[in-house]
Parts: sequence; C-alpha cells; structure tokens
Amino acid sequence: MATTNIWQKFKALIPEGSRTIVTITANNGNGTSQAQLRDGTVVAVNGESVEAGQKAFMQGGEVKGTAPELAQYEVEV
Repeated sequence: MATTNIWQKFKALIPEGSRTIVTITANNGNGTSQAQLRDGTVVAVNGESVEAGQKAFMQGGEVKGTAPELAQYEVEV
C-alpha cells in the first residue's frame, strides 16, 4: 500500500522560487539580458525573449515572459 504525503502534493502546486517583475534595459546578444529591479538594482538574467524597455517576469534568474504595464500604488498601513 502506497502512502500519500499531502504536504508534498500541496508543494507541487506552488512553483519554485519567487516571480519578480523587472524592466529589461538591454539584450546582450548572447542569450542574456540586463534587467532593472524596482529599487534600481541592475541584474543579468538568462533569456532575450523580451525587448528592451518592456516589463518582464523573472523567476530563478531567467526571463519567463512579458509582464503587463499596470499602474503601481503605494499604501501605508
């Protein structure tokens, strides 16, 4: 009889790593891009699928796709 680990099933539903929205500042031509985080930090990421000047989803140091241009609001609690 096989046992079922409910915690492992639950963890399988959640993708590994956090997803961050970045602005692509340059495509390097070698399979990597430069991306700027919201705090102004510039990082190198794998992937060139998003053009410079557009927002992208970054997960695990890799460009996952284009992110929508949405308004950003700050709220103090």
